[in-house]
Amino acid sequence: MLLFGPISSIFDFATFALMLMVFNAVPGEFRAGWFIESIATQTLIIFAIRTRKVPFLRSRPSAGLTVASLGVVAVGVALPLSPIGPWLGFDPLPAPFFLALLGMVIVYLTMVEFAKQWFFSQAKQQAPTTPMSIPRRRATHHISRRASRFSTAGKLPDPVKKTAVM
Repeated sequence: MLLFGPISSIFDFATFALMLMVFNAVPGEFRAGWFIESIATQTLIIFAIRTRKVPFLRSRPSAGLTVASLGVVAVGVALPLSPIGPWLGFDPLPAPFFLALLGMVIVYLTMVEFAKQWFFSQAKQQAPTTPMSIPRRRATHHISRRASRFSTAGKLPDPVKKTAVM
């Protein structure tokens, strides 16, 4: 997090600069812009940090993760534009903001990917060359010990037989 945290902060500051200097945002627009940028970057980083490989190219996420993540981003974008937005202190944003946001998210995820590649290239982060093997007895003992509280010593009742209640 000492590596990825500052990258996130850089893009928060870039959003502040964009909202204040380019769009001359009033407080409600500022809150909405920062909220949407934060939701997008914080959610989409899941794809970068979930694997050592390049997301979508060398390591495909599950359909559920993709749909859920994009759904969260869509709700984050829609919330300030919805009737609930003013209650939360959000004002509608100008359309060019969303183009700038798309560019910022792409640059953010690219920077995170480069940082991740650098991080894993460091000697301390290299995977061991020979996989550690666990002796078979120890592995099965561990599994048996963990599963013991869910096991019964006797025979389980037959679910097909029904007893008559009188």
